[in-house]
Amino acid sequence: GLWIGSALSSDKGTIRSVKKLGDIIGLINEEYVEPVNVDSLVEATIPQLLEKLDPHSTYIPASDLKAVNDELEGSFYGIGITFMMMNDTITILEVISGGPSEKVGIMAGDRIISANDSILSGKGLSNEKVISKLRGEKDTKVKIGIKRSSSKDLLYYDVIRGEIPITSIDASYIIEPGIGYIKVNKFGRTTYSEYLTNLAQLSSEGAEKFIIDLRGNGGGYLDMAILMANELLPAGKLIVFTKGRSKHDTMATHSDGVGSFQKNEVVVLIDEYSASASEILAGAIQDNDRGLVIGRRTFGKGLVQAQLPFSDGSAMRLTVARYYIPSGRSIQRPYTNGDEMAYRMDLVNRIDHHELFSKDSIRLDKSKEYHTSGGRVVYGGGGVMPDIFIPVDTTKVSDFYSKVWDANILYRYTLDFTDRNRAKLDNVATLEDLDAVLASADLITEFLAYAERHGVTATPADIDASREVLLTQIRAYIGRNALGDESGYYYNIYPIDDVMLRAVKELKAGGLKLK
Repeated sequence: GLWIGSALSSDKGTIRSVKKLGDIIGLINEEYVEPVNVDSLVEATIPQLLEKLDPHSTYIPASDLKAVNDELEGSFYGIGITFMMMNDTITILEVISGGPSEKVGIMAGDRIISANDSILSGKGLSNEKVISKLRGEKDTKVKIGIKRSSSKDLLYYDVIRGEIPITSIDASYIIEPGIGYIKVNKFGRTTYSEYLTNLAQLSSEGAEKFIIDLRGNGGGYLDMAILMANELLPAGKLIVFTKGRSKHDTMATHSDGVGSFQKNEVVVLIDEYSASASEILAGAIQDNDRGLVIGRRTFGKGLVQAQLPFSDGSAMRLTVARYYIPSGRSIQRPYTNGDEMAYRMDLVNRIDHHELFSKDSIRLDKSKEYHTSGGRVVYGGGGVMPDIFIPVDTTKVSDFYSKVWDANILYRYTLDFTDRNRAKLDNVATLEDLDAVLASADLITEFLAYAERHGVTATPADIDASREVLLTQIRAYIGRNALGDESGYYYNIYPIDDVMLRAVKELKAGGLKLK
């Protein structure tokens, strides 16, 4: 790319180093004892160069670039399912309404065994490999081999790949009268418009207070987080600022005062997997004393990457700046250049220190004291610490619960229920309809019998300890299978989700008393 030339022109030492690198490659090409594929040698060397920098500067080969960018860009061509790997088998979680798979009769709970006669199961099968087989060019055909519990033979379907929109709002519904809940899974090209549509819809259904759930949201486009914060903030509030070596990488962004939801009470939910753009939105709300942040400390990714393309279709994501939230805190947690392993282990270490289970074990860096606009003390050192800490809940887990979870019996039961009640569930259009179908079955009794048939028997003590959590999860998984989005899941998991329960409690208490 041109930018390399212009960046090097002023520094003789750098030019010498780059020439040396070129000389080495030239000599290997001409003199090495056997012929060498220089292209593959260079491809293997670039990631090693970037490894010497921070943990987020990466090289993306041309073969991966489209898939990496598709995730945020708004759509791709595929078969229209969401799946997860279970026991080395692809299990379909959801069939996108109106998508190519639904049109041919593929159902949630089906297991994909093959695509175009190549086997798609077994150890070591990555999500990337599955996606590469299922996605493809528009209007191309893929023959999918399906195992369905109701059929002893494999079923084959010819699916014509079509455009699959990538949505970033998993769920949006009234969680309690007057309180709207929105679950955002990424910050993609369409996230802001989806968010605005959902806020307006919830408002029309009577929501005056909002819960924005960013748990598990690893980020995406910065401008989406800025627009989303702007909807909630009064004019002239700092949202985020970036500092880099070049002028265009150093800037501050303020709210413009045209947001439609500046007066509505808001709570933001975060956890250890909320990163980057999620941390900017949560940080803008916390540091401007605009609402409560509830959950667990965020991931701590505050480095900004620019994607720099090369002529062969590959690209480099190079860190060019750091993010700072309004109090002046850098979101980025500490790292040592070149030591990516220690950086990745940091989250594991947090878990080992029981940070997710107890607020007292969190190691706050007291030397990095900052203040919100209202004067509250907040600490730097990486990530956003919630105003109200909620530990991971492990109290409802019994041996029986662990066994049915580990053997995947709980999920398999919900698929079995969905298959047996397909006609009823196909008519479910609202959360109330879903409640009516679930109320008509004795789910716990049915499930215990199903578990016993699959080799796991519960004692009365097990049932007492885990009844609520089992029933809630069964309802949530059936809900996910029944409705076109994830609302059926989140609506039903709410009674055992301590973070959501606390958010509702705080909003009901009236007024966010920010200490």
